[in-house]
Amino acid sequence: QVQLVESGGGLVQARGSLRLSCAASGRTFDMYPMGWFRQAPGKEREFVASITRSGGNTNYADSVKGRFTISRDNAKNTVYLQMNSLKPEDTAVYYCARHRQRAVLPGSKIYDYDYWGQGTQVTVSS
Repeated sequence: QVQLVESGGGLVQARGSLRLSCAASGRTFDMYPMGWFRQAPGKEREFVASITRSGGNTNYADSVKGRFTISRDNAKNTVYLQMNSLKPEDTAVYYCARHRQRAVLPGSKIYDYDYWGQGTQVTVSS
């Protein structure tokens, strides 16, 4: 069983920055790509970013490209999301997730991921 625990959310002013962390349990963290999603009130959960097992390839939603950076530290079983130049429309609960398959370029659909964290709230004030 894999457990994912997000942290680092909070309240920030527009144009500010936050760094989210997601700590994973178990010894297979480095075998799977990872992703970040978010869900705003009244909206569907949407893809934010993904990263391959080694961290060599990343992918971003157009809405965050150039502002957010996903990274991982396999020695610490942790994936990060650095969020800069935050906007009020970035307000959402942010979730990390483990990709369903190993050794692939990760997808951007919810069904591509099988384990999810409980989420961390990010609120950006204008």
